[in-house]
Parts: sequence; structure tokens; C-alpha cells
Amino acid sequence: MKNNKKKFTKKIIAGMYKGKVLKLPSKTTTRSSKTIVLESFFNTLQFDIVDANFVEVFSGSGSIGLEALSRGAKAIHFMEKDRDALSTLKSNISQLDPSKCSVYGGDSFSNIKSVISKLKKADEDAYFYVDPPFSIRDGMEDIYDKTMKLISNLPQENVKMVIIEYMTGLEIPEILGSFSLTKNKKFGNTSLAYFTAE
Repeated sequence: MKNNKKKFTKKIIAGMYKGKVLKLPSKTTTRSSKTIVLESFFNTLQFDIVDANFVEVFSGSGSIGLEALSRGAKAIHFMEKDRDALSTLKSNISQLDPSKCSVYGGDSFSNIKSVISKLKKADEDAYFYVDPPFSIRDGMEDIYDKTMKLISNLPQENVKMVIIEYMTGLEIPEILGSFSLTKNKKFGNTSLAYFTAE
């Protein structure tokens, strides 16, 4: 019997892996970042990402972290709870450079401690890209509150910048722990907020 299930994919935009095709997990479990959002984000960071650590919280397919890897980031930490998405993520990493990637399955709110511990041990900081599931999904009603708390608790010495991809219209606080909102950009129903330490 023929499998007519449509496979969703996206390509890496730039860098050493430009044009590499990444698989995307089922759209019912994760939401892929739009290409326009990705391009704007990486245009904002430009060369800052080179040789930097990058943490993708709620990774899904890993398209943001793998784009960062393609553009010269030193090490990527991925966190993804959904089993289908995790399988897709590992498959995508395997065709690029697994030696520079760490994958944390399970709950991001617990795994963040392991990532911070790793950064502390190496006395390094990282860019944190946080893209929680939209709160309109079943069981996700408090996801933004928990996410804001997670960011507020990040130690500023290990954070270069925090970037939140969120649902346009949502009120994002201007201060989260020791981080302040420095830039906000809207792309239709998706927005990006940039936070740096005060």
C-alpha cells in the first residue's frame, strides 16, 4: 500500500550546509519557524553567531540551531520533548555535524539545568532561542508563564542573548529576571523579542 502521507521539509538558508534539506515533524506536534523569521534573526546576529554556543529550547526539527551551526556556531544544544519531533531532530543532525550537537530529550524546563551546568563548567555563555508551542494548543495554556519563569532564572553570566519567538498579540514583559527587552519585531502572527542582560 502506498504511503501518501505528505513529508514536510525546509532547506538551510546559508552557510556551509546551505541547501541541505531538513525534515520537519508532523505539524500537529510542532510549529516550524517561518523562513522570513529565520532570515531576519540571522541578519540581526550576522557574524556574532560564529564560534558561539547556541541553545534551542523547544527545538522541533532543530532548524534554527542547525542554521546557526551552518553559519559557524561552535556548539548547539537542542531540547525537545515530543517523540516524533525528537526522532526528526536526530535524523537532521546526523546529516550535518553530530559532534557539535547535544540533544536533550524530555522536558525543557528540567533540561535547561543540564545545559547551564555545562556552560558554567566551561565558563562560557550562549545564545538562547526560545520558541514555545503556541498556548492555544491543548495542555499548553500555561506554557508562556513557565517559559518566562525559565528565562528569568537564567544566570546572566552564561547568557549572551535570549530570543523569544512568540504569538503576536501576546504581552511580553520588558524585564525578565536580569534581562531587558532591547528589540521586538513582528512578522504577521509571529513576533521575535530580543533580551540582553542589563
